[in-house]
Formats: sequence, C-alpha cells, structure tokens
Amino acid sequence: MLQHPLFQRRKSVDMLPSTDELVEGTEPPAPQLRRVLTVRDLTALGIAAIVGAGIFSTIGNAAADGGPAVSLLFVFTAVACGFSALCYAEFASSVPISGSAYTYAYVSFGELLAWIIGWDLLLEYAIGNIAVAISWSDYFTAFLRGLNIHLPAYLTMDFFSAFRGYEAVQRGGEATTPLLQEAAAAWSTAPQLGSLRLIVDLPALVIVALITAVVYIGVRESKTINNVMVGIKVLVVLAVILIGAFYVHPANWNPFDPEGFGGVMKGVSAVFFAYIGFDALSTTAEEARNPRRDLPRAIIYSLIICTILYVLITLVLTGMVSYKSLRVGDPLAFVFQRVGLHWIGGIVAFTALIAMASVLLVFQMGQPRIWMNMSRDGLLPPAFSRIHPRFQTPSFATVVTGFVVAIPALFMNLTEVTDLTSIGTLFAFVLVCGGLLVQQQGQPAEPLPADGRFRVPYVNGKYWVPVLLAVMLIGSFVLSPESWTITALRHEDEWPFLLFLGVAIWVAVLAYRLNLSLIPVLGLLSCLYLMSELGATNWIRFLIWLVLGLVVYFTYSRSHSKLKE
Repeated sequence: MLQHPLFQRRKSVDMLPSTDELVEGTEPPAPQLRRVLTVRDLTALGIAAIVGAGIFSTIGNAAADGGPAVSLLFVFTAVACGFSALCYAEFASSVPISGSAYTYAYVSFGELLAWIIGWDLLLEYAIGNIAVAISWSDYFTAFLRGLNIHLPAYLTMDFFSAFRGYEAVQRGGEATTPLLQEAAAAWSTAPQLGSLRLIVDLPALVIVALITAVVYIGVRESKTINNVMVGIKVLVVLAVILIGAFYVHPANWNPFDPEGFGGVMKGVSAVFFAYIGFDALSTTAEEARNPRRDLPRAIIYSLIICTILYVLITLVLTGMVSYKSLRVGDPLAFVFQRVGLHWIGGIVAFTALIAMASVLLVFQMGQPRIWMNMSRDGLLPPAFSRIHPRFQTPSFATVVTGFVVAIPALFMNLTEVTDLTSIGTLFAFVLVCGGLLVQQQGQPAEPLPADGRFRVPYVNGKYWVPVLLAVMLIGSFVLSPESWTITALRHEDEWPFLLFLGVAIWVAVLAYRLNLSLIPVLGLLSCLYLMSELGATNWIRFLIWLVLGLVVYFTYSRSHSKLKE
C-alpha cells in the first residue's frame, strides 16, 4: 500500500533540519525558536499536560462507573501509553523537529498520512483545550461562589447546556439537581437579541486569551510560569494523598470490581483523557537545549510520575467514600468536604485552577508548532510558519490557535469534546507506533540513525504477538462469554471492536512473517483496543472529521506542497 503514488511523497531524515542548524547561539538566516528548555523543564511540561482535568474532574466519573478497580485501568492505560511513549521517545531522539506525530508520519508513511495525522492533532490539541477551558470555567465559578461572588449564570455555561436544563425543568416541573437548576436559571435570565438568547461561557474565553498571550510572548516566560504551577499542583496532589490516606476505610474497596470488566472499561475515555498530554512534549523539540537526549527522558519521566499519582489518588478517593458518590465535577474537593475538611476542599479547588491553566499552556504551545511545521512543508499557508522576530514564537499560528479554542469554548459542552479528544489522541499513538515499525523494517522508508540516540529495545515479536493475542481473546471469552454471542457482536457499537480484531490478527501475521518488534506492536494494538472501546458514535464523528481533512488536503495542501512533482 505504501508503494501507491499517494504515499510516494515522503521525507527522508536527511531532508530535515539537523540539530546543529538549530542550536542556540548560531546565526540563522531567519528568526528561529529559542532553545531554552532543559530536561527538568520538559518533564515539568509533561506533568503539566498530564496532571490536569483528568485528576481534578473526569477521574470522579470513571471511579463511579468502575469502582476502585479503575485504579487498574489507569495502570493498563499507562502501559498502553508507555509503549507509545517509547516510540515517541525514539522518534524525538532521531527526528528532533517540532512537528510531533505529524513529522514522524511524514518520515515513515509519507505526506498523505502526515496530513491526516496533522489534521487529527488539531482535534487532539484544540478540542482537548476546549474541554480543559470549560472545566477551568466550572472550577473558577465554584471558587468565586465560595468567596460569595456570583457571576450571572448565562455567562458561565454553554448555550446547549442551558437549553437542556430549561427543557428538563419544563418536563419535570422542577430541576432535580443544582446543575439543572443553574442551567434553567441561565436560560430564563439570559438577555435576548431578537429570539436568540445570549448565553456564553465567559471565564473559558478569558483564561484562553490570557494563556495565549503568555505563549505568544515567549517560551522562556511560559516555562517559568509553568514550572511554578507544576510545583504547586504536585505538592497539593501529594498532600491530598497523604492526608486522605488517614481517612481511608478499606471497607469501601470491597467489592473492588463491583461493576465488572464492562464497568471499568466505561471509564476508558475519562481515564485516557488524563494521559493525552505527554505527546505535547515532542512539539517543543526545537526549543529544547538537547532534544536528542532530553526529550526521551522527559517523556518517560513524566509518564511514570503521573501514573503513580493517578493510581494513588484513585485508591484514596474510592477508599475515603463509596465509589457510587463520586459522580461529581470536583471529586477531590468533594471527598474532603464529606469528611469535614472543608478547608482542604477550598485549597484543592484553587489548585485545580492552576493545574488546568498549566494544561492549557502546554497545549496552546503545542498546536502552533505543529501548524508551523505543516506550513514549512507547504501544506498550510506561509503565515503559519511566521516566527516573531522579538519573541521567537510562531506568532500567527499562536493567535489562530487562541481563536480556534476560545470561540468554541464559549458554546460547547464538556461531554461532547472529551471523547473526540481521546479518540484523536489514540489514533496519533497508533500511527506513531506503526511508523516506527515501518522505519525498523527499512522498507519502504529509510532506517533511523542509531549513533548513540535513544532506541526502543528490540524484542522479537514473531511468537510473542500471536501468543499474547490468543491469550487475550481466550481470556475475554472466559470472563465475558455473553459478549461473544452473534447477537452481541452484531450490535451497532461492536463494529469498532471487530475492526480491532481484524487489524490485530493481520498484525499478528505480519509479526510472525517479518519478526516485528514487540514494543511498537503492543503500543499499536493496545491503543487501537482503547479506541474500539469509545463507541461507534465517536468513531463516526472522528471519521467525518478525517474526511473533512482530506477535502482540505486535495483542494489546497497537495498542490502547494514543497514535495509536489
């Protein structure tokens, strides 16, 4: 397939700028990004991107669905991300350019798939930041209420949430939850322009504007602010774990897996949303002092640190209160209020604001740098690769990113964007793992250089992959035989799993025939499996998004590419 003309536009590693051409202290012909990030800064950026809305918000819904066993889901997801992280680390070491998975796909698969992954990363970064901005707004308004400051309800939520809340009130006579009451009030009190009610999430707009301004000014300022925010939130998370441990009742962990395997897997989207950030590190390659050495270390360090924090937090939360009561927007603050430590709840709420702001900062840094590289290749207009002569940041792309995130955040609902972000990120991970397999084969792409740079340890998957796949399928049948009936498999939500099954069998055959490396294969299959758990509706939305991207590619990008014939 990769021999098809559509896949022949492919970069070699030699076509990319070398680290020596982009080092600090040289005199480049045009403004370049500023190399100031150390391994500590990069690790802090990784923690900033990972410890955010997931630990302060979505972790509650995941625990409510699966009980204490969700801690194991964090471990499984971390392992799946770990396989992908190792693949990212090898690419980051060998291709130290700011394009992230987009550049890696260009080297491995060619321009068409590179465009697809670049378009997909727009979904991951921009839509993910919309979700974080909405969560930040929820925490901010709750924090203000704690100070007895009340913003008008129609300025603190999106239009559709207000409308749905109002409709629920009309059907039920009165709202049954505080959230519905607030939504109904927003709809009822909103000013009108003709028949249109003016309902917007103003705090979400404000925080995106402020973060975009910081990112625009420069990476040195961004990293300083980020390091401070990361230090604060890690200290608070550790304090929550240590203090909460004294209020854990082991009886709350029994049963450990109350909803079974299906209940645990309901939390896939929420749990994976907590991990989407580590790939943002690879977008800072041109601002790292030693990207070949420091990026792989930072990716692995940040993933390990955050996994330990997530597992401990989940066990503490489900040990302090019954998992059934954790379906709330602010689970960390909630559990301490339940045990009478209201002051800690206030500190957690304030820390959540810092944590989510740091996530916004990292992703607002990442998206413009991907667009910058796509513009360098001719796939986007030249303005996107413009570097500010004073601040040394991709100025135009940063401003556009601010608008792309801020405007939808005014109107969109949190649940509508979380799943799309997760499926987009998993797709990026699948392609990065697949790209490394292509590179390791040496055909049709060139092999990566191996002069002392980080490389994924090679373990021959010839027998391991088929055996592990067989064990997984047999185990799944033994644990849940009802899910393998004809009726179950024909259910409309099962076709993503059938797609995974077909790809897994095909990859197992290739592993046997070509001696594929085990770690990239496990990364590809585990991430594809997590994608299959996100439901058919999300797959359809995702495919529609990719089709729109192909329309843009064939109407503009292909004819403007610098690799066109």
